[in-house]
Amino acid sequence: MLFRRQPPTETERRYFTASRDAMALPDLIEIQKQSYRWFLEEGIRDLFNEVSPVKDFIGRDLELSLVDYFFDEPKFDEQTSKAKNVNYEAPLRVKTRLVNKRTGEMKEQEVYLGDLPVMTDRGTFVVNGIERVIVSQLVRSAGAFFTAEMTRGRRHYGAKVIPNRGAWLEFETDGNNVIWVKIDRKRKVAATSLLRAFGFGSDEEIASFFTGVDIHPLNHYIEATLAKDIAKTEEEGTIEVYKRIRPGDLATADNAQSLIHSMFFNFDRYDLGQVGRYKFNQRFGVTADPKEVAKEENRILAKEDLVKILCEIIRLNNTQEEPDDVDHLGNRRVRAIGELVQGRFRIGLARMERIVKDRMSTQDIATLTPAKLINARPVIGAVREFFMSSQLSQFMDQVNPLSELEHKRRLSAMGPGGLSRERAGFDVRDVHRTHYGRICPIQSPEGPNIGLVGHLACYARINDFGFIETPYRKVKNMAENDGKDAVGEVLRVDVRDGEGNMVGEANAEVDKKLAEKLKKVAIPALPIVPRVTGEIVYLNAFAEERGTTAPATTPIGKDGRFLDARASARKNGDATVVDVHEIDYVDVSSKQILSVGTALIPFVEHDDGQRALMGSNMQRQAVPCIKPDAPIVGTGVERRAAVDAGDVILAPDDGTVVSVSGRHIELQTQDGKLRRYDLEKFQRSNSSTCLNQHPRVEKGQKVFAGEVLIDGTSCQKGELALGQNLLCAFLSWDGYNYEDAIILSEKLVHEDRFTSIYIEHYPIDVRDTKLGPEIVTSDIPNVSEEKLKNLDEQGIVRIGAEVKSGDILVGKITPKGEADLSAEEKLLRAIFGE
Repeated sequence: MLFRRQPPTETERRYFTASRDAMALPDLIEIQKQSYRWFLEEGIRDLFNEVSPVKDFIGRDLELSLVDYFFDEPKFDEQTSKAKNVNYEAPLRVKTRLVNKRTGEMKEQEVYLGDLPVMTDRGTFVVNGIERVIVSQLVRSAGAFFTAEMTRGRRHYGAKVIPNRGAWLEFETDGNNVIWVKIDRKRKVAATSLLRAFGFGSDEEIASFFTGVDIHPLNHYIEATLAKDIAKTEEEGTIEVYKRIRPGDLATADNAQSLIHSMFFNFDRYDLGQVGRYKFNQRFGVTADPKEVAKEENRILAKEDLVKILCEIIRLNNTQEEPDDVDHLGNRRVRAIGELVQGRFRIGLARMERIVKDRMSTQDIATLTPAKLINARPVIGAVREFFMSSQLSQFMDQVNPLSELEHKRRLSAMGPGGLSRERAGFDVRDVHRTHYGRICPIQSPEGPNIGLVGHLACYARINDFGFIETPYRKVKNMAENDGKDAVGEVLRVDVRDGEGNMVGEANAEVDKKLAEKLKKVAIPALPIVPRVTGEIVYLNAFAEERGTTAPATTPIGKDGRFLDARASARKNGDATVVDVHEIDYVDVSSKQILSVGTALIPFVEHDDGQRALMGSNMQRQAVPCIKPDAPIVGTGVERRAAVDAGDVILAPDDGTVVSVSGRHIELQTQDGKLRRYDLEKFQRSNSSTCLNQHPRVEKGQKVFAGEVLIDGTSCQKGELALGQNLLCAFLSWDGYNYEDAIILSEKLVHEDRFTSIYIEHYPIDVRDTKLGPEIVTSDIPNVSEEKLKNLDEQGIVRIGAEVKSGDILVGKITPKGEADLSAEEKLLRAIFGE
């Protein structure tokens, strides 16, 4: 029986999946774009507000304020920057105000503060003409975390308070029920001494805060700690803490007070951060309003916070509950490009601030201007150093569009402030239950970085605090009894009034008339047959664990109601089977748990995890074929992956194609605008593969919004096409395919099915040596004319010459020193001369 192969994407793809996705894939590189946009619009302003106003050392004479900022147009566009091997960046200009407090004179001036790199439409940066990607970092969140250690068969609890900037506090309970604290990894001191240093004086005052918690019949933690505490007053407590932080220094009350004040109550030295305060409040059940946690006064550690931490340590010691899980994605957050650059920018601004203060005190006040005070070099030097040499600023993987896209969606636990591959254990590398829908459990490197480098799942997004969220469809199983909300729903149970009379029977559909009757019954909410709504909510790891979630493959009728009475679900992170009325959320898609690369594998659920991992990684190594062939059996992600990688260009609006050539396309849209799209032709990628775009439309063709105008490398008809559709046969062939050998048909070679183009770059250095200059020439001694036939007069290979391995591309001669002659050679030279 013969099968004729149909072009796979001539028409729309046919979907055979039982359940269609509830929502389309989001923008796959939004994480990069959104984060850098935040830095340019808000991040820089936040830093200026932190630094401004800069006062002189005394604080009486001068005050410099950074009022506002804006960006000029980039000097070169993206293509020119690549051609000239320079950075694609825009000048940052700051509006400054210098106030002379003595005279009241005010000078305003615009000051150039250096160039900041501009992000391309594809989420990359051009640094020295080379495209780079900033990988997002997965780090432990700031906040308070509770730990436990086993001693004498019993858990003894402690806590770590991790700020965004400043000294760490580590609490621990010893075997004698004494609670100790270490400040910045120094020697430990009794926790009550720290309380005294924070402003609590007497034993009675301290003990009064813990009367409701320290209630164990045998173990009395505060009593034991106070007994061990040498200090008895606020002043003594301050001195005790000072002795641990600065051993060997003379400890006086004033010294100690000023040190502790600067360490914990000075925002420049100690900052919990917005995230730290949010996590802290969340852990102790206090409402965390985003506007409140952003305020400076809320971002330093208060004495009430210390009491809360000690209360929780005592409570955990009494109840022996599970400690916090550091690998939980509610306790790990993503530091994306915006936050990483902001960190470097802050360091540069701090250096600049010191220079400004020095100049304020050394130069003549009368003639000073903001431009004379501000030196932009430290700011721009810090940012430039980050983009050029940071571990997270990486040379973009550009083998094919998928490798480029996945590089931008990569998450690394390594880098500054992160883990190192030598010290990371199994726990941090392992797949955690909270990775579901947030980080792909499949795709990870196979070497020493396994588990430390991951990829975002398809639908995952990052919220304002840096925590990863995943979308779910909300299930409605209760309706408000207000006469409106229940209309159209089906009652789950019989509803009776106060006298026991039947008002509504189970499985009865509620119409307006019945809704009005039910409204008179004193029930705030009506139990209804669960229905999956169209409302989509994004949940972080902690919010998800509070509910019960069902997979996208759960059988659901057209009316949104479950077809079975019980269904598989996840409750508190564990897989189980529940009654459908217990389900709160349903997955939006069956590929929600996978990354883009893994979601491209058809029937991946039938694969072994290890082989799927290898397949996902190998797809990123597929070199572009000169005749791309989209897969016959796809998964529906191919088109979106190609578009978001930036290689396929779609029509932004309905319109008509005015002109088409191999170099550009012009499109006249409905609103009358003429849009021009330049095609990338035979450009070298970072991985030496060939970037080549070609038009998919003809002159005069009418196109709809979203229709493919230009196909890129490894793309066919707007879909990702990494390989070829081949006919495979499993049989033995005279022993040629013994073990894992594969026999290829000669036809594949003749038809160029797997042919790919590489563009290599060979720089040649021509130097001046001690013996004279090196010369590029085609006149090379002792080399045959045949070998030099492809060189021009200058000694460089001709354009259009076909060369093979071993051919000469550039002829270069280097001056050679006189060698030591043997006795025979000296004799011959003496007789015959040179």
